[in-house]
Amino acid sequence: MNKELLSFFSLFIALFVGALYYTNNIQGPIISALNYLKTNYHNSTEFIQDNIDKHIFQADSISLLKEKLQKYENNHLVMQQMASEINDLFKANNSKLQTDPKVALVRTISYEKFGDLNRVWIDAKDYNSSKIYGLTYNELVAGIVVPQNGKALGLLNRDIQSSYAVFVGKKRAPGIAHGNNAKNLVVKFIPAWFKIEEGDEVITSGLDEIFFKGLKVGRVLSVKKSQGYQNAVIEPYYESNDPNYFHMIKRVK
Repeated sequence: MNKELLSFFSLFIALFVGALYYTNNIQGPIISALNYLKTNYHNSTEFIQDNIDKHIFQADSISLLKEKLQKYENNHLVMQQMASEINDLFKANNSKLQTDPKVALVRTISYEKFGDLNRVWIDAKDYNSSKIYGLTYNELVAGIVVPQNGKALGLLNRDIQSSYAVFVGKKRAPGIAHGNNAKNLVVKFIPAWFKIEEGDEVITSGLDEIFFKGLKVGRVLSVKKSQGYQNAVIEPYYESNDPNYFHMIKRVK
């Protein structure tokens, strides 16, 4: 009798776990509830920690340091864009230098669903669900942010629906970087007349208004010609081992 009862409970648990993993209708409400609790937990812990810092340490010094850190992280990306624009200015005298990007520090809440490490829910303030935003981590391209049921969903580089415009190599061959649900990325639609070599660096082109130009994506591993174009396999610089915080590019210019 005990063995039969144990077998019944084992089968029930296995079916329940399987249903959670494969059924979006079951996963959705559970993940939404967990995300709500997790967001409130993070907000509460940050609020408590900030108040402890203000009371135990010198409040003015801490606030100043936090403000300087945010400005440094934002300005570093701005400098990246300016360097790219200045290079173009030397090449073309009629280049227009306009630099006014807006970058926000955002937090990861959780993965979209169990078992998929390439999609994460993003806690972003003043999120406009009609736009697509760029995600960076330590000045490296990490992916994009798209709307999903009115919420911000981060598609990391390797996700098959993550795509953005890039330049390849010193000649700046244009292409579109795509995730491949695998370790490496693929840059498609590179014109056949550009010579692409192993080791060429891939950067954002800024032509999609998701990223500004010059952010690093990865390096070319191999190239293959297909129907008048070239496709390049790319080893990405960003490794999504611990996706906790990102910078979201809210305005390119």
